[in-house]
Amino acid sequence: MQKRFLLGERGLVVAALVGVIVCAWAYLVRASLDMHGRMEGPAAWMMEARWDARYALLVFVMWAVMMVGMMLPGALPTILLFRRAIHSDSQVRAPVARTLTFASGYVLAWSVFSVAATLLQWGLAQVALLSPMMMSVSPWLGGAILIAAGVYQWTPLKTVCVTHCRSPLAFLMQHWRPGTPSALRVGLRHGLYCVGCCWVLMLLLFFGGVMNLSWIAAITAFVLAEKLTPYGVQAGRLSGVALVLAGLLVLIIA
Repeated sequence: MQKRFLLGERGLVVAALVGVIVCAWAYLVRASLDMHGRMEGPAAWMMEARWDARYALLVFVMWAVMMVGMMLPGALPTILLFRRAIHSDSQVRAPVARTLTFASGYVLAWSVFSVAATLLQWGLAQVALLSPMMMSVSPWLGGAILIAAGVYQWTPLKTVCVTHCRSPLAFLMQHWRPGTPSALRVGLRHGLYCVGCCWVLMLLLFFGGVMNLSWIAAITAFVLAEKLTPYGVQAGRLSGVALVLAGLLVLIIA
């Protein structure tokens, strides 16, 4: 009976998180297709391109949903490991709520990044460096983004952050604290490590197009491979070399 209860509880957590991810991707697919189509559906507001409070809020929501769709799948192993760790503590109550609180902390970290991305998009729009399709119109900016993303793959900060993302058990053993409020803090801390790992990669969206579905999917697949596959670190460093070379090529032919 207890085993069946635990399996049902795990299924509830997985269903909730997968549901959030599916909803995020449903929005991204619809908005991206609409943006490159008639722009009469979810992307209609993008035609305004007038940076008032409403437009800034919609851009923030776009970034926040995009980060949930791109980054939450890679956090699922850590979230489920956190759930297992909860059950090893006999004093823990409401394990589902605590697990979802941990996940909420992770999402909160990427929401903070989304605020920064919104401000950056506003700044680039003010100096006319972004097209109406939210894509860099300057080869110098595009080349700089590619080079910055490539160089960052080799920095010590990237190494520290990706190590935490790839070693969830070590992370939880180091930062575990009892209580529901601590679940939010630990989830936020884990999210901040993931932001530190991938924030420059997210800026590649300004090169390929913020709502370019193929570009979003490619970056998502790369992030998953870097975090979850055995040779993810090596692949990340090789990608850094490739990104730098691509950036130099863009600058040369500019």
